[in-house]
Amino acid sequence: MNGLLIYSREEAKRNAFSIKKYTENLNVKLMLEEDADFSINTDFVINRTNHFAIAKNFEERGVRVFNPSSLTQLANNKQACYEFMDKNGIEIMPVHYDKVPAVKKAVNGKGGTDVFMIQKQEPFQDGFVYQKPASDLGRDLRVWLIGGRIVCAGLRESKTDFRANFCLGGKAELYKLNAEEELLVYNIASLVNYDYIGIDFVFNGGKIVFNEIEDSVGARMIYSLTNMDIIKEYCDYIRNEVKYG
Repeated sequence: MNGLLIYSREEAKRNAFSIKKYTENLNVKLMLEEDADFSINTDFVINRTNHFAIAKNFEERGVRVFNPSSLTQLANNKQACYEFMDKNGIEIMPVHYDKVPAVKKAVNGKGGTDVFMIQKQEPFQDGFVYQKPASDLGRDLRVWLIGGRIVCAGLRESKTDFRANFCLGGKAELYKLNAEEELLVYNIASLVNYDYIGIDFVFNGGKIVFNEIEDSVGARMIYSLTNMDIIKEYCDYIRNEVKYG
């Protein structure tokens, strides 16, 4: 089976380690998003961009894409994702929040970029979500899932920033989910069609609250904290899905 691994040019530079892992474990060829050719014959696609149209183009040709376009479209629109989760009974921090302080997030932002804590009221700006801050600033949780099962969970904390992202310098440690938290994770995961994702939570009032789904989820934290080879696990899952799908 031959596959395509798609990254943007910028993300390919940042993710040389991951690309090496994918190419070591699967027969895949790297294709840059900027040079995407949808006419190429391939058995499967690993879409590591944040753009659902790339997945959609291949899906329309009957090609299996990891993750599917429906997940990529939802996960990369914070407003749509919050509305979807709220509609399905998943607790979120209130959005359309018109008090201060408030967290202002770009609808399509990733990795903690274009996220601001605003202290003065301002008119709502198109392309941003305004949200009530969680009670425990600078502390959040990421849970990784592959093919319907929880793989790992990591707690991220920052003493200098309300954003705890590992790529922004937040400190991390492994986290043991309790039964209630595990049930919440699986409830959220059951609502979407996915292969490999991260689900992020904030801490509010002593419990975890849904924050976002990471579609092209990173794994730096896992490799820094454990001996787990999560990309190999994902590749094994892909190989099995393509073989028996």
